Amino acid sequence: MTKLSNIVRACALAFLFALPLALPAQAEMGDDGLHKQPWMRDTFKDLAEDLAEANDEGKRLMVMIEQRGCIYCRQMHEEVYPNPEISKFIEENYFVVQINMFGDVEVTDFDGSTYSEKDIVKKWGVLFTPTVLFFPQTVDSDTPANKVAVAQMPGAFKKNTTHDMLRWVVEKGYEGEEPFQKYHARMLALRKK
Repeated sequence: MTKLSNIVRACALAFLFALPLALPAQAEMGDDGLHKQPWMRDTFKDLAEDLAEANDEGKRLMVMIEQRGCIYCRQMHEEVYPNPEISKFIEENYFVVQINMFGDVEVTDFDGSTYSEKDIVKKWGVLFTPTVLFFPQTVDSDTPANKVAVAQMPGAFKKNTTHDMLRWVVEKGYEGEEPFQKYHARMLALRKK
């Protein structure tokens, strides 16, 4: 072999070994066919108990509704959530419970009613996946989750929108004068500076 062919071969091998590192990280899949992140909690899906545990940890309760084969869920789990800034923010600030839009696991709503995942999603009127519901630190015990959520993120969003929504909820922007859309526009403008 010539010296040039050895160099070409070495470069090709280096490229092939580096290629998997350049591809987006693949989210782990659970037995239910849903993407799993290390910051997700495996709970009994009793929302009042989950809220109490979130409060004990100084975190906000976040419920993610997803379904098997959802391309937008995959997009969030492969392109947005693996971002170190977002992943760290979620881990530090949120108690995350995942609900399967067509699942059969029992979920106990804040109002004490118990339904399968698929039936509680219908009760809440959630039509799209992913949908993320964010909750206040205190919830009246006779009110269902969809009536007390302080914010809802329906669909897949890019990194900046997702990060801004996560921050807006933690900062309790929903209590102030600045709606999320204006907050997000202000954050985008600040990032451009």
